[in-house]
Amino acid sequence: MTAEIGRPRDGRIDVAVLRATVDLLAETGYADLTVDAIARRAGTSKPAIYRRWPGKAHVVHEAVFPAGAATELPDTGSLAGDVREMVRRTVAVLTTPAARAALPGLVAEMAADRALHAALLERFSDVLSRGLSERLAAAVARGEVRPAVSAADVVEAMAGMTFLALITRADGLDDAWVDRTAEFITKGLRA
Repeated sequence: MTAEIGRPRDGRIDVAVLRATVDLLAETGYADLTVDAIARRAGTSKPAIYRRWPGKAHVVHEAVFPAGAATELPDTGSLAGDVREMVRRTVAVLTTPAARAALPGLVAEMAADRALHAALLERFSDVLSRGLSERLAAAVARGEVRPAVSAADVVEAMAGMTFLALITRADGLDDAWVDRTAEFITKGLRA
């Protein structure tokens, strides 16, 4: 057992930093966002932020894409229902003002820095590698899904289609878009 030395971390700082990051993203965008500005808005110091996160991209990723109820796998009782709910949640997360402001900068940084890319995606590895992979394996065993489909394939289809639609569609992503996209992905998964 390892004992922590020093004062325990104040969880309120984490909450304040993540909230300040979301607020500032909506105001300034990703490119003009600085760790210094986040610290000032959160009422803390840059060193306090850097003790918790290695850099701006890490803070932004955690603030914009929090692990929680939205990242838990749905269980609607059917593959089609689960896919629709995953698409709906993807749209809900990617259409927030903070996500819209952060995505171009995060994507650019992740494309240029493979270590950053791996570190940021690691936050959701349990959902992908364990949860979704297990769900797909069970669907394969029932004959609902082709054996070659991976969790990464499903996530890339959902996130990729949603991200591209956000860029190309001026009319937004409504429930009809969610339904069509979920049906398209579900049909692509079927055995």
